[in-house]
Amino acid sequence: MEYLDFELPIKELEEQLDRCQVIGTESEVDVTDTCKKIEKKLIDTKKDIYKNLTAWQRVQLSRHPSRPYTMDYIKAICGDTFFELHGDRTVKDDKAMVGGLGKIGDQSYMFIGTQKGFNTKTRQYRNFGMANPEGYRKALRLMRMAEKFNIPVITFVDTPGAYPGIEAEERGQGEAIARNIMEMTRLKVPILVFIIGEGASGGALGIGVGDKVMMLENTWYSVISPESCSSILWRTWEQKEQAAEVLKLTAPDMKKLKLVDSIVKEPLGGAHSDREATFKTVIKTIEDSMKELKKLSVEELVDQRMEKYFNMGVYKE
Repeated sequence: MEYLDFELPIKELEEQLDRCQVIGTESEVDVTDTCKKIEKKLIDTKKDIYKNLTAWQRVQLSRHPSRPYTMDYIKAICGDTFFELHGDRTVKDDKAMVGGLGKIGDQSYMFIGTQKGFNTKTRQYRNFGMANPEGYRKALRLMRMAEKFNIPVITFVDTPGAYPGIEAEERGQGEAIARNIMEMTRLKVPILVFIIGEGASGGALGIGVGDKVMMLENTWYSVISPESCSSILWRTWEQKEQAAEVLKLTAPDMKKLKLVDSIVKEPLGGAHSDREATFKTVIKTIEDSMKELKKLSVEELVDQRMEKYFNMGVYKE
């Protein structure tokens, strides 16, 4: 178990509880009351810490190495029914963007998402979750396939941004993302979007347009990362915590600004602390959202989606 800097009080209490339980097991000393006191203090400390998280602490939680990634969600949701599809039919198969068909009960879905790696080798293989243009073109190919067969689309966003390399720009990174945004606004099937970790810049928007856009509680969604924002405004990364506050990038901020539709509750301690509970919550959110969207005709679905995005950024002086 890895702990972030603000979680160190929890680490100390968990170590105390482990030692107390070992003493009770290995000796005849009754430590039941002591263990209960430590357990209570541990629960209270967790509640105090996780209910008062700063924007930067939520950014840290969104990047936790034990946090579930896109394929973790897909495997938990679909089980053996998931069939991955590859390639953009133009350049290559982008490993940072995954997608394919899967089922929840009797309903088929097209799942698409950015995938990070869990160690050095897989992070390089997945290009750290930063998709190239062919990744977005693969995503669009799969969305058009879903539209053809009237299959709802579910996307999982967890990326530090689209890949900014020269080769990506040469192959039309900006055009690929812009085309996805345009096509997703008028896709004739329901689209559910989940921000499950980092939602940075155009890399997130390329698969981030939907009828329902939902953020997990400890995620962020912004035009730029706090570190990059700090480096631009203050010429240093040292102001990243201040930048995180100013950017208003947390789930409550996004909901208040009406840029996302809802917040998906995470277990105490974050999605990684109880993966099964997180997966169950996401499945229920998908099923509840689909019940609502299935009532709409194709015309109503597209009109409602486009109207939502037209209203973003509108204000009165």
